[in-house]
Amino acid sequence: MNYCETNCVVKRKGNNNKESDETLSFTQSTKKNNMISSHEEENDRNRGKRYSLVSFWELPNYMKDNEYILRYYRANWPLKEAFFSLFRWHNETLNVWTHLVGFFLFLGLTLANLMKPHVVDLLQQFTRSFSSGAEKNVSDSIKDFLGTALLFDLNNQAPLKMEIEALEFVIARWPFFVFLGGSMFCLLSSSICHLFSCHSHDLNLFLLRIDYVGIAVMIITSFFPQIYYIFLCQPHWQIIYLAGITAMGLFTIVTLLSPSHSTGKHRAFRAMLFCSMGLFGIVPAIHACFVNWGNPRRNITLAYECVMALSYLIGTLFYVTRIPERWRPGWFDLAGHSHQIFHVLVVVGALAHYAATLKMLEWRDTFGCDRT
Repeated sequence: MNYCETNCVVKRKGNNNKESDETLSFTQSTKKNNMISSHEEENDRNRGKRYSLVSFWELPNYMKDNEYILRYYRANWPLKEAFFSLFRWHNETLNVWTHLVGFFLFLGLTLANLMKPHVVDLLQQFTRSFSSGAEKNVSDSIKDFLGTALLFDLNNQAPLKMEIEALEFVIARWPFFVFLGGSMFCLLSSSICHLFSCHSHDLNLFLLRIDYVGIAVMIITSFFPQIYYIFLCQPHWQIIYLAGITAMGLFTIVTLLSPSHSTGKHRAFRAMLFCSMGLFGIVPAIHACFVNWGNPRRNITLAYECVMALSYLIGTLFYVTRIPERWRPGWFDLAGHSHQIFHVLVVVGALAHYAATLKMLEWRDTFGCDRT
């Protein structure tokens, strides 16, 4: 409706001043409403553009970390939109979900181990209804999944009294749960970082620091069960090795809290710090081989630990070299780029370490400190 049409609508019988006042008032009101409507439409368009995925060249400088991933970025998104992007496809989706699934997996393993005495009682009543051959298969499957050594022999059906007495020799579990807690903290902090780092520069920097702290904490806590159970009968070596890795971890954390070390150009330096922490384990590993030379579980435990070390080292190699996206920029924007491979290998390595720890626990629960 134009200005002339508005004047025609508001004219009424009466004095001219009143008609003029009403015409002016209605015209100003109409113009104001049109301006508000136009402003809201513009905001809607801007809002739609702001929440859309952008290319590498449209990113703010603080988010330009990997020039080989060209599209599907989120930039300057509100926290609510960033959270719901958990269910949207972008170049961080698999980075979030790989470690989020890993977190829930370790949470389930933690709860299973905390409930182990109750699970053992239920399994005992359940498995006795089967034949001896079927009982053995079920017990082996459950033992592999939960990592629990059943406190009775399914073939010979040891008396319940002997089972209860065996519980008295169970070794302390707190180092095992320290490792599980450190792993969950690392995996969850990584998922949160990848999900919300698109919000703002300040939050991006803060979450990156928490992510690096989580990696250092995971490495530190991974040493606790191995050192504690291997050197259970030599507590002075426990103190020496655990103090050493803790000191290295604290130094790494303090170093990486510097804002300059969170940038992409220090990627190799960060990887070197984390690798040096992991390689520290070579010393107690060699020592452990001699201390436990006669342990029949030594070889399988060592195999699990080699899988863990290879997973972490290969994952770090992908992280530093940015392969395969370096070879084909833009081809691996959504799936298959180096950071996603790194995440998967971290979870694989953590699971291998979990399996090795269960073998050590089973050994110590059986022999304690009196026999090797």
